Amino acid sequence: MIAEQQPTPFISYLKENELTPRSVVQDGKWQLNISSLKTPKLKRKIRKQSENRRHSSSPRRACLPHDHLRNGDVEAVTLYEVISMGKSAMQSVVDDWLEVYKQDRDAALLDLISFFIQCSGCQGLVTAEMFQSKQKNEVMQKMTESFDEETGLQYKRFMAYPWILTVTWRVDGDNGDYPLAMAGPQWKKFKCNLCEFLTVLIQQCEGSVIYDGYLVPVLITVLTELSNSRIRAFRHTGTLSALKVMTALVSVIANLRANIGNMQRLQNMEKKKMTGKKTSPQIDQLQQKKIKLQQKQQDIEDMTNAIFKGAFLQRYRDVIPEIRAICMEELGIWMKLHTGYFLNDNYLKYVGWMLYDKQPEVRLRCLLALQGLYSRKELIPKLSVFSKRFKGRIVSMILDEDKEIAVQAVRLVGLMSENCKDAINSKDCNTLHKLLYSTHRPLAAAAGDFLCKSLLPNGGSDQSRGNSFRRKGITRNAQHLKMLLTSYLDNKIHQHVTYLVDSLWDSATNLLKDWECITTLLLKHCCHQEEVLSSAQESALIELLSAAVRQAAEGHPPPGRGTVRKVLTAKEKKLQSEDCMNVTQHFLVVLPRLLSKYSCDAEKVALLLQIPQHFDTDICSREHMAKHLDDILTQINHVTGNQSGDEVLEACSRTYQVFCQEGLPIYSRVKAALSQLIDDLVGKLDKLLDVCIKKGEGLCSDEETIFQMSSVLKKIAAFHNAHDLSKWNVNDRLSRILTVDTEHGRLPDQIIVPVVQCSYYSLMWQLSALLESPSSKENIFRLKIQMRRLCQTCRHLLTRECTAVREKGFSILCDILLIFSHKLQSDEVGERLVYIPDSSLESELLKFVQLEVFQESKVKREGSTPEENENDFEISKCEDVHKRRNLLAAYCKLIVFNVIETSAAAELYKQYIKYYGEFGDIIKETLSRTRQNDKLQSARTLIICLQQLFTNHMENSTSDATPQSLTSVKELARRFSLTFGWDQVKSRESVAMMHKDGIEFAFKDYCPTDESRPPSNLSFLTILNEFTYRLLAPDKRTVYCYLQRFVTQQTLACEGDEWLPLANYRNTLLACGDEDISVTKDSSLMDSSPEEHSKMLQMKLKFTSGNVNSTAACHRTPDLPLTPQLTSTAIKSRKRLWYEESSQANPTSSFCTEQVKSSSQSTEENSASVPSADIGLEDVDVDITDS
Repeated sequence: MIAEQQPTPFISYLKENELTPRSVVQDGKWQLNISSLKTPKLKRKIRKQSENRRHSSSPRRACLPHDHLRNGDVEAVTLYEVISMGKSAMQSVVDDWLEVYKQDRDAALLDLISFFIQCSGCQGLVTAEMFQSKQKNEVMQKMTESFDEETGLQYKRFMAYPWILTVTWRVDGDNGDYPLAMAGPQWKKFKCNLCEFLTVLIQQCEGSVIYDGYLVPVLITVLTELSNSRIRAFRHTGTLSALKVMTALVSVIANLRANIGNMQRLQNMEKKKMTGKKTSPQIDQLQQKKIKLQQKQQDIEDMTNAIFKGAFLQRYRDVIPEIRAICMEELGIWMKLHTGYFLNDNYLKYVGWMLYDKQPEVRLRCLLALQGLYSRKELIPKLSVFSKRFKGRIVSMILDEDKEIAVQAVRLVGLMSENCKDAINSKDCNTLHKLLYSTHRPLAAAAGDFLCKSLLPNGGSDQSRGNSFRRKGITRNAQHLKMLLTSYLDNKIHQHVTYLVDSLWDSATNLLKDWECITTLLLKHCCHQEEVLSSAQESALIELLSAAVRQAAEGHPPPGRGTVRKVLTAKEKKLQSEDCMNVTQHFLVVLPRLLSKYSCDAEKVALLLQIPQHFDTDICSREHMAKHLDDILTQINHVTGNQSGDEVLEACSRTYQVFCQEGLPIYSRVKAALSQLIDDLVGKLDKLLDVCIKKGEGLCSDEETIFQMSSVLKKIAAFHNAHDLSKWNVNDRLSRILTVDTEHGRLPDQIIVPVVQCSYYSLMWQLSALLESPSSKENIFRLKIQMRRLCQTCRHLLTRECTAVREKGFSILCDILLIFSHKLQSDEVGERLVYIPDSSLESELLKFVQLEVFQESKVKREGSTPEENENDFEISKCEDVHKRRNLLAAYCKLIVFNVIETSAAAELYKQYIKYYGEFGDIIKETLSRTRQNDKLQSARTLIICLQQLFTNHMENSTSDATPQSLTSVKELARRFSLTFGWDQVKSRESVAMMHKDGIEFAFKDYCPTDESRPPSNLSFLTILNEFTYRLLAPDKRTVYCYLQRFVTQQTLACEGDEWLPLANYRNTLLACGDEDISVTKDSSLMDSSPEEHSKMLQMKLKFTSGNVNSTAACHRTPDLPLTPQLTSTAIKSRKRLWYEESSQANPTSSFCTEQVKSSSQSTEENSASVPSADIGLEDVDVDITDS
């Protein structure tokens, strides 16, 4: 517990010895204008440095105290100016001030006090009243902070013996901006200079002045009084200065303790030299020096105790987080400097308590302070009680919402685990291991460092790069790799080795880049069973190898860690080049052996084939590397012939693409190998076609032949994706197969999918060739026929039973429609190839999306154990969602690029809320892009969507629709209204058009003569009411006038629940405060003049015909009321202004674009201050992350 504050000796001295000081004051008071004090030597030394500064004015410094005052021809330079300029050595500044202090300590101290007042940003007057012998209660009455309402002056009065200081300043001059709170490098430097000045001042006073009983007591009194002020600037500046002074005093204590220890050792040595003597003069002298040092230490500790109780205890829970952070930072320094006094539970408890602070800055300072303590093993015993009490809180902070705090918490837990035995249990380690896969790279790197230190000795790196194996087993790096693989496989936290490698890259680089050790482990055939890697370990090690090669060659973190790719420095580029060279030199020799060993394992081969994609092609071009390159190409051809998996074939194709680039010295060699491979594949396809396809009979073959044909077609499609195979006439062979599908029935699914995929690639290569070089009309016509035929085939695939076939046909069809859309009309060739889908095709695409995308997941739970069941289910569910997102994105691109009608998006918008978690971001982006294309058409699509939902609800509901039963539709309308953003001016035409269509829909079948029966769609006004707050005030009046065309006064007077939507909608429109707006259309026309009456009718006819896009703003009559042109009246006094307008002009106006545009001039000026009416940016993008 905190002991009750006791007065320190020098404070008691001030209270007991109330003596009148020397007569250095005239009339008992000194009036000090801030910045008026000057130090002669300071002025002389800085005159040259501040010459330019005196003749220039800075707008930033205008808010601070004046820097210069002229007294005749002599210009005064203050201590504040010296520190703020920061151009002089702090040592010389302090020496000059101490010289002045020794000559006249009162003037020097007053200069120092005014310096602290100026550092607080105060612009005012300091009055120093001499402290006379009076009653204590009278003295305490002077220690106040007050405000004079008559003069507008703020007073701060406190005692700094031998004065009672009064600071006076104007309240309007206190703008809340003071140096320590200002941003920018200038003020950061000022803070550093201030802290350095106080530190150097105490260090220079360490010899004699600090013990004179005058300087430090006055300094502590002033700073503690400022730190306890109600004014933030004083409190912040005073707390920082006081704690920095205490830090300097603690350093003095540390020096004194070191001197006392030296004296004790010298004394012990002298005692050993004594032979028969009881005393010695040297021992007595050393004892006297030791006693003096101990007395000095006690005095300094009393000073620090006074600052701790007067400033720290009062401010460590201050409302300002910056002040709390300063307290925690300085407390950590005290504990490291003076462990014998501060490093105990009485002081550690403050750090523990502030670990729960709400502000991240304060928690961060606490963690940094604890890191400095836990990094020293000799201090661990003193932290045992604290560790037990606050370990749970520290471990929980690794999941802090502030990522920087989480990083520092992980580092602190690592220090605790390293230096404290059994401090961190396995459960805490598992929590830390999960952070290896965090999207925040610094946090993942900190977790990787923890893993290396806890799991891998010496940071997981063996600096001895000699033989790969020692005499009695595998090397240390090999052991570390096995330990890492075992930990990865046992945890089963995540399956992305790429992110694990990135997390360990900074802390275990040598281990991950030991290519020789890794490949030796993979190629090792050891007789001892314990040294052989299991199949799971081999798979994990190959995946780790592939990820490490990519990380070394590219130098960038994997996707998801960082929004932008960082720019590599020259040093990083050099390291990247060296790593790429080492990878190429090593794996050109070793990779053929690895591919030969794992050629039967598709997963491992696919990972190994990613390594040559990062080779340095210059090294591959060297003569002594030609044989190794041929071996790799031979193995790739061998793998292509034996494997038919999509990932393996794609890796083979990409590898050939890297090597087969025109201009490379190895181009001819690689091109020959690729041609040989394609010749073999095309030859196999010809043989299979001759066997399977017979004239008049279609496809006749067994399952084995069908499998072989499917395998060959997959391989050709994989290579056709990255290479132009036009010279092999692949398209002719594909056309032959598609002809069989058209004339003799459906082909098997395993054949039609690669045929369609390969046909699509062939179409794209031909299109690229036509656009790059001139072509004949025959080639263009042939390409167009081929494209139409492929589209027809894909349409047939949409009706297949196999889901994979339907999805492939849909994806290819959407891509073709997008590529051959009207965007292709850039030249004559493209214009002839444009393909516009008909309405039947649009219907088929929309039906596919409704059936395949907007449905519940069909993934089933399968697994031998509950954990495997749940994990496999989650993985399969994420893959299913990812696949459906791709299908929806393909369809939305057709809408965004106007390939199909924008109104088709209404069916997608209906699913916005139901599937918000899976597809909300895609639907929202589609809505945003269509709005950019055509605002009115996009808004019309929204209102059509709501109308269709309302109609479906009315048809499916057993009773009439009520506002309560339309909750889901209202919520969707509310979401739509939020997408319009905060700028009401940009969306006013769109929202106005929505209200027009909505009103017409609500009164579609209404008969005014039969007022007893409300319109069947009247409840739609409840939904439309969600867009009312998007209307500007003039538009509300116009909408209401348009509403009056469909209702009469008798209709508005109808009561009952069935008429409630109309009443609510009307009241919302009338919320603008203009009660005269309720006049009917007929009465308003009767009150207007004949000329004005005819012009109004013309504008209403334009609106009635739906001409909302009219731009004839010039035809607006000058007699029509305009929106207010003054920002202040338009925004702040809208009700009063509208009431005045309604009494002078006819409130009825036409609802058209002319009226909207006539008021846009004033409204655009006011758009920045128009309230958003509870526009919360709720619809944020949703990230679907794979588990």
